[in-house]
Amino acid sequence: MSSLTKQDKIYVAGHRGLVGSAIVRSLKRSGYTNIIGRTHKELDLTDQKAVRDFFEAERPDVVVLAAAKVGGINANQTMPAEFAYENMQIQCNVIKCCHDYKVKKLLFLGSTCIYPKMAPQPIPEDALLTGPLEVTNEAYAIAKIAGMEMCRFFKKQYGDDFISCMPTNLYGPYDNYDLSNSHVLPAMIRKFHEAKINNAPSVELWGTGSPLREFLYSDDMADACVFLLENYSGERHVNIGTGKEVTIKQLAELVKETVGFNGDIVWNSDMPDGTPRKLADVSKLHSLGWTHKVELEEGVKLAYDWFKENVEDARL
Repeated sequence: MSSLTKQDKIYVAGHRGLVGSAIVRSLKRSGYTNIIGRTHKELDLTDQKAVRDFFEAERPDVVVLAAAKVGGINANQTMPAEFAYENMQIQCNVIKCCHDYKVKKLLFLGSTCIYPKMAPQPIPEDALLTGPLEVTNEAYAIAKIAGMEMCRFFKKQYGDDFISCMPTNLYGPYDNYDLSNSHVLPAMIRKFHEAKINNAPSVELWGTGSPLREFLYSDDMADACVFLLENYSGERHVNIGTGKEVTIKQLAELVKETVGFNGDIVWNSDMPDGTPRKLADVSKLHSLGWTHKVELEEGVKLAYDWFKENVEDARL
C-alpha cells in the first residue's frame, strides 16, 4: 500500500462537481495542502493528448478520478452513446496516464448503478457482473464497470495501487439542479422550492413513489474516499453508503416538509420508477473502520440551505 503524505500533489479530476468539490474539502480538512484541479475548459479529459500533456507537466502523486458525464434517468435514456463514449474516453486517458507517469495512488469513483437490476439486497461488492443491468442507465453503468475493471487489471498486471469505490446516491453542495438531467433529490428540492415561491397548488413527481433508495451526504462520501486513500489497497472495489433506505414517497414528504411547501404531491405513474430497490451492503467499509455521520433529515436541510444561498451558482 502506498502511504500518502500531506505534501503529496493530489489531482482531483472533476474538482468543481458534487463529488470532486466534496473530496477537495475533505482533503483540506485532513491536512493535505497540495491539491490541484482543472476545469473542463482548462483540460478536456476526453482529449488524449491534452491529458498526457497535463500529466507530463504536473506529475501528480495521487489522482482521484471523480470526473464523469452524469445524469438522471431522462439523460441516460436519451443520450446512451454519449454516456458510454465520453466516460470511457475519460477513464482510458486518465488511468493509462496514472500508470505511465507512476502515480502512487489512484482512486476511481463509480456508482451503485453498476450492479445488476435484480441484485441481492443489500448489494454486496461481489454482485458485480452477475446479471443484466437496469436499462435506464445501462450505458453509464457499462462505462463505469469498464473503468473499475481496468484499475483492477493494472493492479493485477503491474502492481499499480489503483483502487475503486462505489458511492450510493449522493446529494449536497454543488449538486446538479437542472430538471432535465438531475437526480431525484436535487430535482425534488428545486421543484418544491419553486412551487413554494410561486404558491403552486401541487408538485408533480415521476413514478409511483414506491422504489427504495439510499442517500449519502456528499461530505460523508468524501470523508470515506480520503479514508480509503489512506487505508485501503485491495483489488476489489468498496461500496460507500449509509446502509439505510427510504421510499421515494418518504423522501418527497421529507423534502416537502424541509422546504415548507404546503400543497399536494401528484405522482405521475406513467413515468418510469427505475430500479425497485438499490441498497448498498456497506459491511466491508464498516469492517475497515468507517461509518457515515450525516443522517438524511440533517443532510436534506443542509442541501436545501446551500441551494437557497447559491441559487445563482447552482446548476439549474
